[in-house]
Amino acid sequence: MFHNYKFKNLDFKLIIAIIALTIIGVLIIGSANQSNQQKQIIGMILGVVVMGVMALVDYDFILHFHWIFYAFANALLISVLLAGDDAGGAKRWIEVGIRFQPSEAGKILLILFFAWFLMMHEDDINKPKVLALTIALSALPLILIQKEPDLSTTIVTMMIICVMMFVVGLSYKIVAIVLGVSVPSIGLLLFLVSRQGQTILQGYQGIRILAWLHPEDYPESSYQQQNSIMAIGSGQFFGKGLGNDAFDSVKNGNYISEPHTDFIFAVAGEEMGFLGTVLIIALIFFITIEILLIAKRAKDIAGKLICIGMATLIGFQSFVNICVVTGLMPNTGIPLPFVSYGLTSLVTIYFGMGIVLNVGLQSKNVNGRLF
Repeated sequence: MFHNYKFKNLDFKLIIAIIALTIIGVLIIGSANQSNQQKQIIGMILGVVVMGVMALVDYDFILHFHWIFYAFANALLISVLLAGDDAGGAKRWIEVGIRFQPSEAGKILLILFFAWFLMMHEDDINKPKVLALTIALSALPLILIQKEPDLSTTIVTMMIICVMMFVVGLSYKIVAIVLGVSVPSIGLLLFLVSRQGQTILQGYQGIRILAWLHPEDYPESSYQQQNSIMAIGSGQFFGKGLGNDAFDSVKNGNYISEPHTDFIFAVAGEEMGFLGTVLIIALIFFITIEILLIAKRAKDIAGKLICIGMATLIGFQSFVNICVVTGLMPNTGIPLPFVSYGLTSLVTIYFGMGIVLNVGLQSKNVNGRLF
C-alpha cells in the first residue's frame, strides 16, 4: 500500500500551520462563547485523527468511489430539505445523533467526484457535450444548496468547480465570455437593487444586499456588520486581550451576533488587534499556498485537482468571510475555515486536508508551472 509513498515529502509545515490556526480558533471561541470551547477541542482532536488516517489512504483508491460520493452528497442535500431543522427561515442542519450540516461535507465529496470526472475528460473538456454534462452534474447539488437557502455556500461550491475546470484546461475564450456576461450583470443587478421601490429581490437575501448598500436606511439588518467593523477598529494594534472584561468591548456588550461562528473574525480583531488578524490571514494564506505547491508536484491530474479544490475552498471561503465581517460584501452566513466554531465544518475540512497530504506523499519532483 505504501510502496509509492515518499514519507520525506510529508508536509509538516502545512500540518503545523493547520493546527496552529485551529488552536487560535479554539482560544477565540473560548472568549466568544466558552460553552462551545470544549466541543471545538474535541472536534480538533477528532479532525487531527481523521487527517492522519486519510493521509495514509491512497487517493487513487478513494477516487474509485466517485459516483458514490456524488450520489451521497446529493442524498445528504436532499435529506436536509426534507427533514432538516428550520432555523431563521433556512434548513441547513439535520439531526443524526449529532447536529450535522450536509453542505459542508458535500463540498469535500464534490471535490473528490469532480477530480475524477475532470481527469477523465481532460482532453475533451471544451467539447459542447462534455461542457453540458459538467454543467448538469454541477447544477444539481448547487440547486439543492440554494434551496436551503444558502447562497454563500452555493457561490463557494460553484467557484470550486469552476476553478477545477479552468485548471484542467477550460478554454480562455469560454472563461472570457462567462466573465464578460456575469460581471456587467452583477453590476447592473446592484444598480437596480439600489433604486427605491425595487422588486427584483425579495426576502432576507434582498434585505441583506440593500442593508449593505444603504446601512443607514436598514439599521435592523446592517447592525451586525456595522458592529463588527466597530469591534475590529476598537482592537487597534494589539487588541484588548482574549477573555477581557473591558466595559467598552463590543463583544462583551453582546453587540456581535454569532461571535463564535460566522463573525469570529470580528472578535479576533477586537481581542487580538491588528496583529492577531494579520496572523490569521497569514496562516490562511500560507496554508493555501502550501496546498498549491503540493498540487504542482502531484503525480497526476486527479491529485492536482483535489489540491486545487481544497485550496479554492479554504482561500475563497476565507476571503468571503473576512469581506463580510469587514463590510466589503453583503452579509452571508459562512464560517471561517479552521477558526469558526462548527464540528461539521472542522472535521470535514481536516478530512479533505488528509487527502491533500496523501497527494503530497505520492508527489513527484517537478519544476513546471502549476496550470
